[in-house]
Amino acid sequence: MMDMQEKEVFHNHSYEHTHDSKHEHGKEHFHHVHSREEKKAVLNRLSRAIGHLEAIKRMIENDEDCSQVLIQLAAVRSAINNTGKVVLKNHINHCIVEAVEENDQEAIEMLNQAIDKFIK
Repeated sequence: MMDMQEKEVFHNHSYEHTHDSKHEHGKEHFHHVHSREEKKAVLNRLSRAIGHLEAIKRMIENDEDCSQVLIQLAAVRSAINNTGKVVLKNHINHCIVEAVEENDQEAIEMLNQAIDKFIK
């Protein structure tokens, strides 16, 4: 079983508080860890997208049809976008719910900035 410090290394979000830290505004901000199942689901999605991208690389090396390459690239882009949606939903359901309860405007602003970058 991981102790609280080990959990902190993996990620900055999830169900249980691992430690408190002061941000630049002096406000306490809680860091969380994702459940093993959440991490596994996201990592599996990323592994599949990476494998698909490797296959596209081989298609290009083998001079396969450009139209097929573009279709496969679109599939990888879709897989990445869907993975981002999963991460976003997890973040909203756990971290942002807590941020709203604690009136953590910094966490909410960080989410807004991340959404802007993700949607570009």
